[in-house]
Amino acid sequence: MNSESIQYPCNIVIFGATGNLATIKLLPALYHLELAKRLPEDMSFVAFARREWDDETWRKHMREVLGQKLGEKFDPEVFDIFARRFSYVRGELHDLDAYRTLYQEISKPKAGSCSNIVFYLAIKPTDFPSVIKNLAEVGLNKPRGLHRIVVEKPFGEDIESATLLNELLHRHFDEDQVFRIDHYLGKETVQNLLVFRFANTLIEPLWNRNYIDHVQITVAEEVGIDKRADYYDRAGALRDMLQNHLMQLLTVVAMEPPPALEADALRDEKVKVLRSIRPIPRRAVHAHAFRAQYGAGHIGGNPVAGYQDEPGVEKNSVTETFVAAKFYIDNWRWRGVPFYLRTGKRMPNQMSMIAIRFRHPPQQLFRETPVETIEPNWVILSIQPSESMHMEIHVKKPGLGMDTRVIQLNASYRKTDEAPLDAYENLLLDVIEGDRTLFIRFDEVEWSWRVVDPILKYWEQEREFIHTYPAGTWGLHESNRLFDSEDQEWRNEL
Repeated sequence: MNSESIQYPCNIVIFGATGNLATIKLLPALYHLELAKRLPEDMSFVAFARREWDDETWRKHMREVLGQKLGEKFDPEVFDIFARRFSYVRGELHDLDAYRTLYQEISKPKAGSCSNIVFYLAIKPTDFPSVIKNLAEVGLNKPRGLHRIVVEKPFGEDIESATLLNELLHRHFDEDQVFRIDHYLGKETVQNLLVFRFANTLIEPLWNRNYIDHVQITVAEEVGIDKRADYYDRAGALRDMLQNHLMQLLTVVAMEPPPALEADALRDEKVKVLRSIRPIPRRAVHAHAFRAQYGAGHIGGNPVAGYQDEPGVEKNSVTETFVAAKFYIDNWRWRGVPFYLRTGKRMPNQMSMIAIRFRHPPQQLFRETPVETIEPNWVILSIQPSESMHMEIHVKKPGLGMDTRVIQLNASYRKTDEAPLDAYENLLLDVIEGDRTLFIRFDEVEWSWRVVDPILKYWEQEREFIHTYPAGTWGLHESNRLFDSEDQEWRNEL
C-alpha cells in the first residue's frame, strides 16, 4: 500500500482488554509492532474492560503479562514508550454510560493529528450486538465511513444469526470499515501457499484432479477449553474452528489464480470455491461428518480431565471438541477430489498442516522388481509449530537391486537469522493501514455457513449421544469412515 494514501487511526479501542485473546495475542503483537517502530507516533490505545482499575493498574497488568510471555526479550524501555500510549476505561459492555466515558476519553486533545478510530471486539460473539449498538448510540460510529471495526470469529452461530449480525453492522458502518478477522490468513505459511502455487510453474500444472488424490487439512490442539466453557459449550469445534479457520485454508488451497493480489480479487476467487462445494443432503451427513468429545487422559505425561468435568460445562453436554468432515468441490479443477478437514482439542501435539496426496503412478513399471507397490507422493505444508514445506518423492536405494525408498525434501520458509512473525502482528498492521486483503468479506462468511449448516442442523437434533476419545490421542478410528478408499488414512506427522 502506498504510504501516502494510508489513513492511520489515532485510537485503537480494545473491548475485552483483560480477556484471553487480548492477553495472549493482541498485547504481545502490538508490543512487537512498537519494538519494530511500526506504530505511528501519535497513535493511542484505550483498554475497555469491566475490572475496577485505573490507568496505572492497567499498565502494571500489561507489564506482568508481557514480562511473562516475552521473558528475556522484554525490553523495559520499549515497554515504557508502549505503556504511555494506553489509557483505561472501566465499563460493562451493556452499560451505555461507559460508552459516554469512552467518548470523552477519545475526545481528549492529543499531540499531532490522525484520522480515525479502530474498535477491536476481542469479546464473546454474543456481545457483538451490544457493543455495535452502543457505539452508534453515543455517536462513535460517526462520521459514517471513517472509523474501522474489527470483528473476531465466529461471525454468527449459523447462517441466520450471521445475516442478522451483518445487517446490524451495515446499519451503522460501511462494508469497507468492517474487518472480519481470521488469524489463520495472517500466518506466513498460508500466505506462502499463494506464492508456492502461483509463482512456481513447476507446481501449478499439477494442482488439480488429474494428479491429486485427496487433500487433508488438520488443526490439532493440545489444550482443552481452558476457561472458555461459557462460550465453547455453546459453539463446539464445528463453529469455533472448522467453519472459519479450516474453511479458509480450504479456499486458499483450492482457489483459482486471482487477476491481482488485491482484496476483492482474492476474495472473489475464494467465494467461487465455497459456492462450488457440493451441498450435503441431510441423509448423507453421517457419511460426510464425524464428531466426538474428549474424555479423561494424559497430555505430556500429565493427567487431564475430560470435557464434561471441565468447570462450567453443562452436565451431559454433547458439544463436540473433535470434528472431521469431507467435502467435494464440483468444478473443473477439483471434481471428484475429496477434501478432508479435521480439528480437535486435547490432541497429542499442537499442529496445523495442509497435506496433499498425489495419485499413484498410472504405469506399473516396477511390477517385475522387489518394488511391489509405489507409495504416493505428498506435499505437506506445515503451518505450526514450524513453518515449512515438505515433499516426499521416491529414489532408488543404493545397491545392486532395484528397490526404492521415500525421501523428504524439507524447506523452511525462514532463514535461521529471521525471526518468526505472529499472525496478529501482520493483521493488526493491515488494520492500521486499512488493507483488507487478508480479511473476510461477508459473502465468504455466508457461503461458509451454507456449507456446514446441514451438519449443524442434523447434530442439533441428535442430542442423546456423542462419541468420546481419550485426551492425548488422535481421536477415534470411526472418523476413518469418511475416507473414499482403503488406502487413505489420516496424516498425523510431517
